[in-house]
Amino acid sequence: MTGQQAEPLPEGWRPAALNQGWTYRDITGSDDQGTLISVLMAQRYGHSCEDVWLRRIAAGELRLNGKLLLKDQPLPDQAELLWCRPPWIEPAFPDIWSVVHDDGDLLVINKPSGLPVMPGGGFLQHTLSTLLDQRSRQLGEPLVAKPVHRLGRFTSGLQVCARQPATRAALSRAFKPSSGTRKLYQAWSQRVAGLEFGRPLAVNTDVVERPHPLLGWVWGPLPPADGLIRRRLKAHSELTLLERCPQGDRLQVAITTGRPHQIRIHLAQLGFPLLGDPLYLNDQRISDVATPGDGGYRLHAWRLQLDDLHVSCEPPSTF
Repeated sequence: MTGQQAEPLPEGWRPAALNQGWTYRDITGSDDQGTLISVLMAQRYGHSCEDVWLRRIAAGELRLNGKLLLKDQPLPDQAELLWCRPPWIEPAFPDIWSVVHDDGDLLVINKPSGLPVMPGGGFLQHTLSTLLDQRSRQLGEPLVAKPVHRLGRFTSGLQVCARQPATRAALSRAFKPSSGTRKLYQAWSQRVAGLEFGRPLAVNTDVVERPHPLLGWVWGPLPPADGLIRRRLKAHSELTLLERCPQGDRLQVAITTGRPHQIRIHLAQLGFPLLGDPLYLNDQRISDVATPGDGGYRLHAWRLQLDDLHVSCEPPSTF
Protein backbone atom coordinates (compact mmCIF):
# COMPACT_ATOMS: atom_id res chain seq x y z
CA MET A 1 0.00 0.00 0.00
CA THR A 2 1.50 3.32 -1.05
CA GLY A 3 1.46 6.43 1.07
CA GLN A 4 -0.88 9.29 0.36
CA GLN A 5 0.43 11.60 -2.34
CA ALA A 6 0.86 15.26 -1.47
CA GLU A 7 -1.32 17.67 -3.40
CA PRO A 8 0.56 19.40 -6.23
CA LEU A 9 1.68 22.94 -5.51
CA PRO A 10 0.23 25.88 -7.45
CA GLU A 11 2.30 27.10 -10.38
CA GLY A 12 5.25 29.23 -9.28
CA TRP A 13 5.47 27.82 -5.75
CA ARG A 14 8.63 26.36 -4.25
CA PRO A 15 8.12 23.26 -2.09
CA ALA A 16 8.64 23.14 1.65
CA ALA A 17 12.27 22.69 2.65
CA LEU A 18 14.26 21.77 5.74
CA ASN A 19 16.06 24.69 7.33
CA GLN A 20 19.18 23.39 9.03
CA GLY A 21 18.71 25.56 12.09
CA TRP A 22 20.15 28.89 13.10
CA THR A 23 22.10 30.49 15.92
CA TYR A 24 21.00 33.89 17.21
CA ARG A 25 23.50 35.89 19.27
CA ASP A 26 22.40 38.58 21.70
CA ILE A 27 24.63 40.77 23.89
CA THR A 28 23.14 42.25 27.05
CA GLY A 29 24.38 45.14 29.15
CA SER A 30 24.00 46.66 32.59
CA ASP A 31 20.49 47.95 31.78
CA ASP A 32 19.35 44.32 31.43
CA GLN A 33 20.96 43.12 34.67
CA GLY A 34 18.48 41.25 36.88
CA THR A 35 15.94 40.67 34.09
CA LEU A 36 14.82 37.08 33.71
CA ILE A 37 16.20 35.60 30.50
CA SER A 38 12.74 34.43 29.40
CA VAL A 39 11.38 37.95 29.86
CA LEU A 40 14.24 39.60 27.95
CA MET A 41 13.95 37.17 25.02
CA ALA A 42 10.20 37.69 24.82
CA GLN A 43 10.79 41.44 24.71
CA ARG A 44 13.45 41.25 21.99
CA TYR A 45 11.81 38.52 19.90
CA GLY A 46 8.13 39.33 20.06
CA HIS A 47 7.12 36.33 17.95
CA SER A 48 7.36 34.17 21.10
CA CYS A 49 5.96 34.76 24.58
CA GLU A 50 7.72 34.03 27.89
CA ASP A 51 6.21 30.54 28.19
CA VAL A 52 7.65 29.59 24.81
CA TRP A 53 11.11 30.78 25.86
CA LEU A 54 10.82 28.80 29.09
CA ARG A 55 10.13 25.67 27.02
CA ARG A 56 13.16 26.44 24.82
CA ILE A 57 15.35 26.84 27.90
CA ALA A 58 14.08 23.48 29.22
CA ALA A 59 14.85 21.90 25.84
CA GLY A 60 18.48 23.05 26.02
CA GLU A 61 18.31 25.54 23.14
CA LEU A 62 19.94 28.49 24.97
CA ARG A 63 23.47 29.16 26.20
CA LEU A 64 24.59 31.88 28.60
CA ASN A 65 28.23 32.99 28.30
CA GLY A 66 29.09 29.77 26.48
CA LYS A 67 27.45 27.42 28.99
CA LEU A 68 24.24 25.49 28.53
CA LEU A 69 21.38 27.28 30.27
CA LEU A 70 19.72 24.72 32.54
CA LYS A 71 16.95 26.93 33.91
CA ASP A 72 15.59 30.47 33.69
CA GLN A 73 17.57 32.97 35.72
CA PRO A 74 18.27 36.72 36.10
CA LEU A 75 20.87 38.15 33.76
CA PRO A 76 24.31 39.10 35.08
CA ASP A 77 25.85 42.51 34.36
CA GLN A 78 27.35 41.52 30.98
CA ALA A 79 26.21 38.47 29.09
CA GLU A 80 26.23 36.74 25.72
CA LEU A 81 23.07 34.78 24.94
CA LEU A 82 22.96 32.20 22.16
CA TRP A 83 19.73 30.67 20.94
CA CYS A 84 20.50 27.57 18.88
CA ARG A 85 17.28 27.10 16.98
CA PRO A 86 16.91 23.43 15.91
CA PRO A 87 16.11 22.45 12.29
CA TRP A 88 12.55 22.99 11.08
CA ILE A 89 10.52 22.74 7.89
CA GLU A 90 9.86 26.05 6.17
CA PRO A 91 6.48 25.86 4.38
CA ALA A 92 6.10 26.09 0.61
CA PHE A 93 5.88 29.59 -0.81
CA PRO A 94 5.38 31.42 -4.14
CA ASP A 95 8.55 32.92 -5.61
CA ILE A 96 7.13 34.61 -8.73
CA TRP A 97 6.54 38.35 -8.44
CA SER A 98 6.45 41.20 -10.93
CA VAL A 99 8.02 44.67 -10.90
CA VAL A 100 5.55 47.57 -10.93
CA HIS A 101 8.12 50.40 -10.67
CA ASP A 102 11.92 50.51 -10.51
CA ASP A 103 13.99 53.70 -10.84
CA GLY A 104 17.23 52.13 -9.67
CA ASP A 105 16.57 53.01 -6.03
CA LEU A 106 12.84 52.78 -5.36
CA LEU A 107 11.41 49.36 -6.19
CA VAL A 108 7.68 48.55 -6.05
CA ILE A 109 6.64 44.97 -6.70
CA ASN A 110 3.37 43.07 -6.97
CA LYS A 111 3.74 40.57 -4.12
CA PRO A 112 1.84 37.30 -4.47
CA SER A 113 -0.41 36.01 -1.71
CA GLY A 114 1.42 33.44 0.41
CA LEU A 115 4.87 35.07 0.32
CA PRO A 116 6.12 36.43 3.68
CA VAL A 117 7.92 39.76 3.44
CA MET A 118 10.28 39.36 6.41
CA PRO A 119 11.47 36.45 8.58
CA GLY A 120 9.04 35.31 11.25
CA GLY A 121 6.38 32.73 12.00
CA GLY A 122 8.48 29.76 10.84
CA PHE A 123 9.93 31.56 7.80
CA LEU A 124 13.59 32.52 7.56
CA GLN A 125 14.76 31.79 4.01
CA HIS A 126 11.38 31.54 2.29
CA THR A 127 10.77 35.30 2.33
CA LEU A 128 10.67 38.25 -0.05
CA SER A 129 13.71 39.82 1.66
CA THR A 130 15.73 36.68 0.85
CA LEU A 131 14.49 36.62 -2.76
CA LEU A 132 15.45 40.29 -3.18
CA ASP A 133 18.94 39.54 -1.86
CA GLN A 134 19.31 36.59 -4.25
CA ARG A 135 18.07 38.70 -7.18
CA SER A 136 20.54 41.48 -6.45
CA ARG A 137 23.44 39.03 -6.26
CA GLN A 138 22.44 37.43 -9.57
CA LEU A 139 22.24 40.86 -11.27
CA GLY A 140 25.46 42.09 -9.68
CA GLU A 141 23.74 45.05 -8.03
CA PRO A 142 25.83 46.84 -5.38
CA LEU A 143 22.82 47.52 -3.13
CA VAL A 144 20.00 45.18 -2.21
CA ALA A 145 16.43 46.46 -2.31
CA LYS A 146 14.88 46.03 1.15
CA PRO A 147 11.22 46.30 2.18
CA VAL A 148 10.09 49.63 3.61
CA HIS A 149 6.86 48.28 5.10
CA ARG A 150 5.36 44.82 5.48
CA LEU A 151 2.29 43.35 3.83
CA GLY A 152 0.76 40.35 5.56
CA ARG A 153 1.83 36.98 4.19
CA PHE A 154 -1.52 36.36 2.50
CA THR A 155 -2.05 39.97 1.40
CA SER A 156 -1.12 40.43 -2.26
CA GLY A 157 -0.24 43.59 -4.14
CA LEU A 158 1.96 46.66 -3.86
CA GLN A 159 5.03 46.19 -1.69
CA VAL A 160 7.44 49.15 -1.54
CA CYS A 161 11.20 48.55 -1.27
CA ALA A 162 14.27 50.76 -1.64
CA ARG A 163 18.00 50.26 -2.12
CA GLN A 164 19.40 53.39 -0.47
CA PRO A 165 19.16 53.56 3.36
CA ALA A 166 18.25 57.26 3.18
CA THR A 167 15.39 56.47 0.80
CA ARG A 168 14.08 53.77 3.12
CA ALA A 169 14.18 56.21 6.04
CA ALA A 170 12.30 58.88 4.06
CA LEU A 171 9.71 56.37 2.89
CA SER A 172 9.22 55.06 6.43
CA ARG A 173 8.34 58.61 7.47
CA ALA A 174 6.02 58.88 4.47
CA PHE A 175 4.10 55.83 5.68
CA LYS A 176 3.41 57.37 9.09
CA PRO A 177 -0.24 58.38 9.75
CA SER A 178 0.52 62.12 9.67
CA SER A 179 2.10 62.03 6.19
CA GLY A 180 -1.11 61.91 4.14
CA THR A 181 0.01 58.89 2.11
CA ARG A 182 -3.08 57.21 0.70
CA LYS A 183 -3.28 53.44 0.29
CA LEU A 184 -6.17 51.69 -1.41
CA TYR A 185 -6.91 48.00 -0.94
CA GLN A 186 -9.49 45.61 -2.30
CA ALA A 187 -11.05 43.11 0.08
CA TRP A 188 -13.81 40.52 0.14
CA SER A 189 -15.87 40.65 3.33
CA GLN A 190 -19.12 39.41 4.68
CA ARG A 191 -21.97 41.65 3.57
CA VAL A 192 -21.55 44.99 5.36
CA ALA A 193 -24.93 46.10 6.67
CA GLY A 194 -25.68 49.75 5.96
CA LEU A 195 -23.01 50.11 3.26
CA GLU A 196 -24.45 51.20 -0.08
CA PHE A 197 -23.00 52.07 -3.47
CA GLY A 198 -21.71 55.64 -3.62
CA ARG A 199 -21.85 56.14 0.16
CA PRO A 200 -18.47 55.45 1.81
CA LEU A 201 -18.35 54.37 5.45
CA ALA A 202 -15.62 55.61 7.80
CA VAL A 203 -14.27 53.38 10.59
CA ASN A 204 -12.29 55.10 13.36
CA THR A 205 -12.13 52.53 16.15
CA ASP A 206 -8.77 51.79 17.81
CA VAL A 207 -6.69 48.72 17.04
CA VAL A 208 -5.86 47.10 20.39
CA GLU A 209 -3.64 44.39 21.83
CA ARG A 210 -5.62 41.55 23.42
CA PRO A 211 -4.63 38.28 25.11
CA HIS A 212 -4.15 35.23 22.90
CA PRO A 213 -3.46 31.69 24.19
CA LEU A 214 -0.83 30.89 21.54
CA LEU A 215 0.96 34.22 21.18
CA GLY A 216 0.46 35.90 24.53
CA TRP A 217 -0.88 39.07 22.89
CA VAL A 218 -2.32 39.82 19.47
CA TRP A 219 -3.71 42.93 17.75
CA GLY A 220 -7.47 42.85 17.33
CA PRO A 221 -10.76 44.73 17.52
CA LEU A 222 -12.04 46.31 20.70
CA PRO A 223 -13.26 43.51 23.01
CA PRO A 224 -16.43 43.54 25.11
CA ALA A 225 -16.49 46.00 28.00
CA ASP A 226 -14.73 43.62 30.40
CA GLY A 227 -12.03 42.52 27.94
CA LEU A 228 -8.35 43.02 28.79
CA ILE A 229 -6.34 45.51 26.68
CA ARG A 230 -2.57 46.06 26.86
CA ARG A 231 -2.06 48.74 24.16
CA ARG A 232 -4.16 50.67 21.67
CA LEU A 233 -3.48 52.58 18.45
CA LYS A 234 -5.71 55.06 16.66
CA ALA A 235 -6.70 53.92 13.16
CA HIS A 236 -8.79 55.21 10.27
CA SER A 237 -10.27 53.27 7.34
CA GLU A 238 -12.85 54.22 4.72
CA LEU A 239 -14.96 51.54 3.03
CA THR A 240 -16.46 51.89 -0.45
CA LEU A 241 -18.67 49.20 -1.97
CA LEU A 242 -17.40 47.95 -5.35
CA GLU A 243 -19.47 44.81 -5.87
CA ARG A 244 -22.17 42.90 -3.99
CA CYS A 245 -22.60 39.17 -4.48
CA PRO A 246 -24.50 36.45 -2.60
CA GLN A 247 -21.27 35.37 -0.88
CA GLY A 248 -20.31 38.86 0.29
CA ASP A 249 -19.04 42.34 -0.60
CA ARG A 250 -16.00 43.36 -2.61
CA LEU A 251 -14.74 46.55 -1.04
CA GLN A 252 -12.30 49.33 -1.68
CA VAL A 253 -10.65 50.18 1.63
CA ALA A 254 -8.69 53.43 1.89
CA ILE A 255 -6.31 53.80 4.83
CA THR A 256 -4.07 56.65 5.93
CA THR A 257 -2.86 54.75 9.01
CA GLY A 258 -1.03 51.47 8.69
CA ARG A 259 -1.77 49.65 11.92
CA PRO A 260 -1.14 45.91 12.28
CA HIS A 261 -3.86 43.97 10.42
CA GLN A 262 -5.92 47.18 10.35
CA ILE A 263 -8.35 46.27 7.57
CA ARG A 264 -9.02 42.80 8.94
CA ILE A 265 -9.55 44.23 12.41
CA HIS A 266 -11.80 47.12 11.37
CA LEU A 267 -14.10 44.84 9.40
CA ALA A 268 -14.24 42.44 12.34
CA GLN A 269 -15.00 45.40 14.61
CA LEU A 270 -18.03 46.22 12.43
CA GLY A 271 -19.14 42.59 12.68
CA PHE A 272 -18.39 41.70 9.04
CA PRO A 273 -14.93 40.04 8.90
CA LEU A 274 -13.08 39.24 5.71
CA LEU A 275 -14.44 36.12 4.06
CA GLY A 276 -12.35 33.16 5.16
CA ASP A 277 -10.43 35.03 7.86
CA PRO A 278 -9.43 32.33 10.37
CA LEU A 279 -8.39 34.71 13.17
CA TYR A 280 -10.85 37.61 13.31
CA LEU A 281 -14.37 36.29 13.77
CA ASN A 282 -17.90 37.61 14.23
CA ASP A 283 -18.90 39.50 17.38
CA GLN A 284 -15.35 40.89 17.81
CA ARG A 285 -14.09 37.42 18.76
CA ILE A 286 -10.54 36.21 18.10
CA SER A 287 -9.86 32.54 17.39
CA ASP A 288 -7.89 30.69 20.07
CA VAL A 289 -6.23 28.38 17.52
CA ALA A 290 -5.38 30.73 14.61
CA THR A 291 -2.59 33.29 14.26
CA PRO A 292 -2.26 36.46 12.14
CA GLY A 293 -0.09 34.60 9.61
CA ASP A 294 -2.79 32.05 8.75
CA GLY A 295 -4.43 32.47 5.35
CA GLY A 296 -7.86 32.03 3.84
CA TYR A 297 -8.86 35.68 3.40
CA ARG A 298 -8.60 37.83 0.25
CA LEU A 299 -6.92 41.22 0.63
CA HIS A 300 -5.00 43.08 -2.08
CA ALA A 301 -2.90 46.28 -1.89
CA TRP A 302 -4.32 47.91 -5.01
CA ARG A 303 -3.20 51.54 -5.37
CA LEU A 304 -0.67 53.81 -3.68
CA GLN A 305 -0.37 57.59 -3.75
CA LEU A 306 3.01 58.53 -2.29
CA ASP A 307 4.18 62.09 -3.03
CA ASP A 308 4.66 62.17 -6.82
CA LEU A 309 4.52 58.39 -7.16
CA HIS A 310 1.13 56.93 -8.11
CA VAL A 311 1.22 53.17 -8.74
CA SER A 312 -1.39 50.44 -9.00
CA CYS A 313 -1.73 46.74 -9.73
CA GLU A 314 -4.91 44.80 -10.31
CA PRO A 315 -5.83 41.86 -8.07
CA PRO A 316 -4.99 38.35 -9.33
CA SER A 317 -7.58 36.50 -11.39
CA THR A 318 -8.32 34.23 -8.43
CA PHE A 319 -9.27 37.22 -6.26
